[in-house]
Amino acid sequence: MDFPKYVALLLLLLLDSASVTWSQKPVSSGFLQRAKESEFVEWMVGIRRRIHENPELGYEEFETSALIRKELDAIGVPYQYPVAVTGVIAFVGSGDPPFVALRADMDALAMEESVEWEHKSKVPGKMHACGHDAHVAMLLGAARILQEHRDQLKGTVILLFQPAEEGGGGAKKMIEAGAVEKVVAIFGFHIASDIPIGTVASRSGPIMAGSGFFEAVISGKGGHAAIPHHTIDPIIAASNVIISLQHLVSREADPLDSQVVTVAKFQGGGAFNVIPDSVTIGGTFRAFSKQSFFQLKRRIEEVIVAQATVQRCNATVTFLPEKHPFFPATINNKDLHEHFKKVAEEILGPENARDMQPLMGAEDFALFSEVVPAAYYYFVGMYDETRGPLHPPHSPYFTVNEDVLPNGAALHASLAFQYILEHHTPSPYKENAHDEL
Repeated sequence: MDFPKYVALLLLLLLDSASVTWSQKPVSSGFLQRAKESEFVEWMVGIRRRIHENPELGYEEFETSALIRKELDAIGVPYQYPVAVTGVIAFVGSGDPPFVALRADMDALAMEESVEWEHKSKVPGKMHACGHDAHVAMLLGAARILQEHRDQLKGTVILLFQPAEEGGGGAKKMIEAGAVEKVVAIFGFHIASDIPIGTVASRSGPIMAGSGFFEAVISGKGGHAAIPHHTIDPIIAASNVIISLQHLVSREADPLDSQVVTVAKFQGGGAFNVIPDSVTIGGTFRAFSKQSFFQLKRRIEEVIVAQATVQRCNATVTFLPEKHPFFPATINNKDLHEHFKKVAEEILGPENARDMQPLMGAEDFALFSEVVPAAYYYFVGMYDETRGPLHPPHSPYFTVNEDVLPNGAALHASLAFQYILEHHTPSPYKENAHDEL
């Protein structure tokens, strides 16, 4: 081979190699750019603000659900409704496996908004103080991005718009309705007021604790405060109960096994000079393992009953399974953590995908992890130091930095898109088929 031909062949090989490299660049790398286009951002912001103005509590999200369905119709995404009373399940892709789910919660909180702004809650006593309005807007943003690339999806993304996350067990009802029967991986997210904007954070393994609630009625014998020896004082009994409950963590739990027992409710009596017949106390308990969780549950009941007996009182304990069902710990799948890190670094930059410590907060997303082979939950930062500190969730002063919306939408879409791309198994019949025409 003469030298000119050799050089020409070498150039062709280099060009061919470059074309392969470019073709292998993830399609999802352009998702964030799309989500940041002004029209796209305005669309998501508008959705979020409309939902914020009209907050609805768990299983009452009828207007929110109607808004979601209207937006899905507008972008041509099919859906199933109603699911779990007010929930919506939408579908993007080929209709074939693998099936990957993306989840957002919809419900508001029963509290009065104290933030004075143009889009303040119009419903007295109700507020989106946990960012679920932003979650819905971001999932709709992800739906729109995925729908624009549906012909490249060799699998199916299932979009779960879930009701009643705030203690109502909406995830359980979605599961019972068959929402995740074929799903092999599921992703959930939450905006975070203490993580910088443009940054996301999560970890492998436990990310949030399992949680339960308890309530106890401690009964004695009421009477005049001036003659306490003629009474059996339930307030003294309840006070001893509360002190003893604190020993469950400080003296019975392994210091390296994080647990919490908090009594946050104490009701009894209505007069300064009358000892009441009974006192009601209540609270929550948290742990990261099932063993520790149910050990706490058992000991809470034992301590309350025993301490009440010492003070000559009776006690009944309930764990409110109907009103506040137990949530297991949220455990992130190890393989999905690696997937999350890789995709987040591609979308946001290597320095903006961070590991974090687990939280003692709880999420009913954990219920999905018990029935889906792989589950993953992460946090999307919205703190901007130039705007000052943000109030935490469940505060009447909670606000959302709406610059977070493109980040959440693009990353949620990318996580599903890239997972399907990497786990799609081509059908041998389609690959080997010979088109006679």
